Amino acid sequence: MPEWLEVTFRTLSAVTVLFFITKILGKRQISELSLFEYITGITLGNLVGYISLDTDTKWYLGFLAVFVWVAVSAGAEYLTMKSKKFRDIVDGKSTILIENGAVNEKALAKERLTIDEFLEQLRKKDVFRVADVEFAVMEQSGDISVMLKNEYQPLTANALGYHISSDQEPRTIIMDGHILPDTLQVTGYNEDWVQKELRKLGLNLGEVFIGQVDSKGELTIQTGADSLPKPANSNPKDQITELVQRLQDDLMMKKQLATNDKDRLKYQEALDQFQTAMHAYQKQK
Repeated sequence: MPEWLEVTFRTLSAVTVLFFITKILGKRQISELSLFEYITGITLGNLVGYISLDTDTKWYLGFLAVFVWVAVSAGAEYLTMKSKKFRDIVDGKSTILIENGAVNEKALAKERLTIDEFLEQLRKKDVFRVADVEFAVMEQSGDISVMLKNEYQPLTANALGYHISSDQEPRTIIMDGHILPDTLQVTGYNEDWVQKELRKLGLNLGEVFIGQVDSKGELTIQTGADSLPKPANSNPKDQITELVQRLQDDLMMKKQLATNDKDRLKYQEALDQFQTAMHAYQKQK
C-alpha cells in the first residue's frame, strides 16, 4: 500500500474512532473541562496524531493507548458522579472571592488571579463596581458567578408582587424555505395555517429564512433581509404618553421599594410634582 494511502486510511480511522469516543465521554468534554478532562483531551489528540502520521509497523498500538485512556476517563467520570471526595480531587472546589461584600485577598492569591483579571471577569458579568457585589465565587471551571446586593439586583415581577403565568419557548417551524413538520405538529398548527399566515404577510414559503411561532400563536418571519410583521408605528403623541406613563410607574415602583419613610416621602413628593406638571401641560393643550 502506498504510504500516502496508508496515512489517509489511518487518519480517517483515527477521526472516526475519536468521534465515537467523544460521543461516549459526553458533551462536557467539548464544553467546560475539568483539569483531568483537559489532560485527557490533549493526550487523545497526541495519540491520534501518532496513529495518523507515525508509519512504523506498530502504529496500531496507538489505538490500544486511546482505548486505555478512554477507559480511564470513563471510570473517572463515573467516580466523580458517585463520590464527592473524588470529585473534589479531580474537579477541585469552588473558591469564594467576595463574601458579605468584602473581597477575599487571600482567595485571589490562591487562584493566582490579579486584580485586573478579577475586575475584567466582573465586567463580563455587567458589574463595574465591586461594592455592588454581595457574593462572588470562582467555579471549578474557572468561571466567576456573581450575586449583587439586593438594592442593585434587577427588578423582577416577583419583587413587585406580580404573578405572571409561565411562557413557552418559540418554536422554529420554517427553516431555509422548508416547513419542519415535527416541530409544526408540536405547536398544534398545520401547513394550511402557515400558508394562510404567509399570505397575510405577502410572502411565499421559499422567501422565508426563519419562521417561529410563539406561545401566543403569532408567526414571526425572518427573510434574511427583513423582519415581519413590522411593529406598529405609533405617532409622537402616543410615544409621549407611553413615556410619561413609564416615568410615573417608575416613581411609583421606587416609592414602594423604598426601605424607609424618608425615601418614600421623597419619591411621593417627586410623584406629586410630576403629576402637577403633567396636569398643567394638558391644560395648555
